[in-house]
Amino acid sequence: MSSETNRSDPGLSYSATYADGNYPPEGLADHIAEFLKATAEIAVAFGKGCRDVVRQSLVKEDSYIGRNFGKCSSFVRRRIGGPLKRVCQKLRVFNGFIPEDKEPLHVWAVVFFVSAVAFAALNISTEKSTSSIPLAKKVYLHPPSAKLVVLPDGRYMAYKEQGIPGLKASLLEEFGIRLLTYDLPGFGESDPHTKRNLKSSAMDILLLANAVGINDKFWVLGYSSGSIHAWAALRYIPDRLAGAAMFAPMVNPYDPIMTKEERRKTWGCWTRKRKFMYFLARRFPRFLAYFYRRNFLSGKHGQIDKWMSMSLGKRDRALIEDPVYEEFWQRDLEESIRQGNAKPFVEEAVLQVSNWGFSLTDLKLQKKQRGKGMLNWLKSVLTEAKDEYTGFLGPIHIWQGMDDSVVPPSMTDFVHRVLPGVAVHKLPYEGHFTYIYFCDECHRQIFTTLFGTPQGPLQNNIEIAQMPVEGDSKEQGETEEQEEIVLSDPSMKR
Repeated sequence: MSSETNRSDPGLSYSATYADGNYPPEGLADHIAEFLKATAEIAVAFGKGCRDVVRQSLVKEDSYIGRNFGKCSSFVRRRIGGPLKRVCQKLRVFNGFIPEDKEPLHVWAVVFFVSAVAFAALNISTEKSTSSIPLAKKVYLHPPSAKLVVLPDGRYMAYKEQGIPGLKASLLEEFGIRLLTYDLPGFGESDPHTKRNLKSSAMDILLLANAVGINDKFWVLGYSSGSIHAWAALRYIPDRLAGAAMFAPMVNPYDPIMTKEERRKTWGCWTRKRKFMYFLARRFPRFLAYFYRRNFLSGKHGQIDKWMSMSLGKRDRALIEDPVYEEFWQRDLEESIRQGNAKPFVEEAVLQVSNWGFSLTDLKLQKKQRGKGMLNWLKSVLTEAKDEYTGFLGPIHIWQGMDDSVVPPSMTDFVHRVLPGVAVHKLPYEGHFTYIYFCDECHRQIFTTLFGTPQGPLQNNIEIAQMPVEGDSKEQGETEEQEEIVLSDPSMKR
């Protein structure tokens, strides 16, 4: 083998000529490069061929297009010629991203060809990958099991005693707590509300409390996205509330009083799909129904993190893979979709990201400003001045897992900045589910923080102010009056 080399200048190329025809073996990378080059050349040739066919066969004066579009008086040209021209002019903006030495027609032909090939390959890959996934369990609708009350507008509201997964009845009795959970309108066994908003949600809580005989002040508990209804109760029925307990409380991620840093930390914890769902809920809510029909209303079970586009930490991951939690999640899903309607899911998503009708700053405890003018001055002089306050006067407790990426700690930091009087309990290494689900010690710590030393049940007779409902599975009389908590979270009904 003889070779000729050119090394006169380090900056020049180095080449070798093999006289005996023996070439070094080509690797896989060389084959891939050659294949890509050939594919690009074929795509360019295909684009040129399409262009020539269009020019020679379709654009001539005697062709169909020439006869119909070439005449200014043709009906087709008059109808779509103008709009088509305007669309093409707008699309020319994208030609600015193409190198000047490239012809746009050739480039776009290559782009469309490669996109078609990639899309076909993606479909084939998806079919192969999904075939290896085990079949999901089918959804089973259980017989109705909740109690019902009739609201003044004729709607039925479903509720149940207890409702937090893993919470023992003996612990509630020890602390003298009566815990009520309810189905939001359109979920479970509750009738839908045609004009639902956060104010009507707060009124539903009040009506439920009145219907079951809660005449004194009660606590409201909110978890995750269900916390938006607890916030609404603090705003619209503060005189009936003794306090609020929040667990990883959701706030509006588009709240205008959020700082850029708070917004960045919050959105940075979410998956792309979750961000996209919030975007649809805010801008194009009608498209959300399609996604809910494919997931929750598909008739099959799926993992909670996949269906709700969650990114979970280690503890949350271990919990959702536990058979006990999996059984709860399946039962909860089955109850939520009982009515088979995507509308309440869409309504709930839109409520989270829309204008709530109030701001969290409205809940801040502050002195009420006195009116100006001579009349107000005389009134303050003649009567004993008493300070009046606005906002929520009772205690608000928040428990926040520091490893929570569903409702990240930045949301609680935002709430604490706006409402400095809130008591925040930060939970190191805890996630979104681990502190509140199936944790006896956690439940005891929560009740001790809220109510102090256990006092036991208080025996008193109360009446349930509800109409008898056919098919009600339990007695409608209760014989204990305790610390009442109304739980506002759709995911904790069962």
